Amino acid sequence: MAKSQWYKEMSVYQIWPRSFCDSDGDGIGDLKGILSKLDYIKSIGVDAIWFSPLYPSPQKDFGYDIADYKSINPEYGTLEDFKTVLDEAHKRGLKVIMDLVVNHTSDQNKWFLESRKSRDNEYSDYYIWRDGRRNGKKPPNNWLSTFQGKAWEYCKERGQYYLHVFAKEQPDLNMDNPKVREEVKDIMRFWLDMGVDGFREDVITFISKKEGLPNGFPLPVATGIEHYMNGPHLREYLSEFRKVTDEYDCFTVGEAPMMTPSRALKFIKEGDGQLLDMMFHFQHMGADNIVTNWLLTPFRPGHLKNVFAKWQKKMAKGGGWNALYLENHDQPRVVSRYGSEKYRVESAKMLASMCFLQSGTPFIYMGQEIGMTNAKEIDHLETYKDVSTLNNFGMFKALGFSEKSFLKVCHRAARDNARTSMQWDDSPNAGFTTGTPWFYTNPNYKEINVKAAEADENSILNFYRKLLKFRKENDIVKYGSFRMLRTCPRIFAYVREYQGDKMLVINSFSDGEIAFRAPEDFDMSKAELVLSNYESNPVIHNGFMTKPYETRTYLLKN
Repeated sequence: MAKSQWYKEMSVYQIWPRSFCDSDGDGIGDLKGILSKLDYIKSIGVDAIWFSPLYPSPQKDFGYDIADYKSINPEYGTLEDFKTVLDEAHKRGLKVIMDLVVNHTSDQNKWFLESRKSRDNEYSDYYIWRDGRRNGKKPPNNWLSTFQGKAWEYCKERGQYYLHVFAKEQPDLNMDNPKVREEVKDIMRFWLDMGVDGFREDVITFISKKEGLPNGFPLPVATGIEHYMNGPHLREYLSEFRKVTDEYDCFTVGEAPMMTPSRALKFIKEGDGQLLDMMFHFQHMGADNIVTNWLLTPFRPGHLKNVFAKWQKKMAKGGGWNALYLENHDQPRVVSRYGSEKYRVESAKMLASMCFLQSGTPFIYMGQEIGMTNAKEIDHLETYKDVSTLNNFGMFKALGFSEKSFLKVCHRAARDNARTSMQWDDSPNAGFTTGTPWFYTNPNYKEINVKAAEADENSILNFYRKLLKFRKENDIVKYGSFRMLRTCPRIFAYVREYQGDKMLVINSFSDGEIAFRAPEDFDMSKAELVLSNYESNPVIHNGFMTKPYETRTYLLKN
């Protein structure tokens, strides 16, 4: 299939390698563990695997601080182990997507270790260095780090500050330096020549900073993000990288915080000038928070519905393609956020239908397919591992939060919730390892695990299999038009149409009954019920009473 089409036909399974499957009992997931689970991954119905970073790293941000771009973290295995996984994945018809993290490196990367030594060596301009203000006593500007305090760290060795918009151990690369861009292109070719099928490009819209690095506007605080989000040379640099990927039959998806549909189309509109194939945005993940997961609000289904509808309509009209996701390594478990742990099975199935029956490429995070939940039993701050969680405690403490009250926020907001051990069975440590897990294993693994799901024909896992099979077999899901129906706030219903066929998808976000009536142009009595999470009540006068977190999908053939 032509490059312009194959990524539209696939579904992707994301693996956080450290927590997926440990083959040697050291408590850390590894490539041989992944190898042992390839048949399981294939059985879900996905077509590709996206690996969160596998590269050597000090693990300050668990792989998103890369020390060596052309090797494999020894904790995970060897480059030969990776090639074996790559080959075996390809034998099963699974493509392999790597994480490309080039906004920043680790402070243990060779480039940075050399760059910090002096102002005139080969790597001196690989990073963003500046003299301090007020005789060097103050940082160069007022920007804040996403993870911790000021975005600048002083280096005595060089006598300057370096920029880090994330952790201080993650210095930002100077993409304005042509040598740095050549390094990035060389990295891309290294993995593409090996046979990988594309890249997920981490915070790729941050790589260009505004000339002069001016102070950020203080509203409500001066983060400075307005000066590096979609920066002045972003299109130019992405164009260089696109020329590399155009040499191969591969695809790219860019992570883009603060992205809107209109802005996204400037990068992903198909045709001449296209720079990425699709984008991960965050707008739909703001339905239970303000700006960040840490500023919590009650879940607002109306927000979720409106964001999805906007992206569906804008991409269809503008010639772009959606990336569909509800979970990843940066997001707490969606059942605990937008669903219901009381109705875990029902809400997990509903959320899957709601999201993945829209137009776009589905991205499924490991454990999502069995309805894994947030880890609410953690009662000690030191149990958490994520740099974002630990640094946010300082901010919450300054606002008067006790550790106990902060832990309650963590139970909903922490990225760590997505990084607990994959729950394979009801043996110790959920079958993830025979040793001591590097992180936490959710105690509910005895009930929620793959082995139990395989034995239950009505499990979430088997629902995912039916759903993905239905997507593959019906072009209306991939290419049909999208029309959101006007309903009560807790019902998200939409109609898809393609070549005369119609599909009606009904999703309830309520733990009670709600009356639903189909639009006049969709006769439910003549449609086939193709997916549901209940033995559904009969339709009367084109309507019915929904059950808690019910989902129904009807297909009306022309």
